Amino acid sequence: MITGFGVTVAVSAALVAVWAFVSAARGREPGRALLVALGVVEVLIFAQLVVGVVLLVAGDRPHSMVTYLAYLVGSLVILPVGAAWALAERSRSSTVILGVACLAIPVMVERIHQIWGAGHG
Repeated sequence: MITGFGVTVAVSAALVAVWAFVSAARGREPGRALLVALGVVEVLIFAQLVVGVVLLVAGDRPHSMVTYLAYLVGSLVILPVGAAWALAERSRSSTVILGVACLAIPVMVERIHQIWGAGHG
């Protein structure tokens, strides 16, 4: 995996999480700008998935293929599920849901890199 890109994904998600938590503290529902920011993070996560698949096709292999693929695909699903839940509720707590979903992304990215690195150590 490309470490710099993983850091970009993780930091972007963390920044959007902070934005969501600050919005929730101010009593705001998820706004359009926050949802657009989630979309940007989701595009970055999708790009990470593409990079991961390209590396697999090129012949590189992680330590545990199943776990690696589960984290790659799982990270792609977290934000849409969080956004669907938040949009169904539309309250201050739904903004917190988006923040929590965003906080899960850096954890997932770190695990992806750990699993990948274990196969190349």
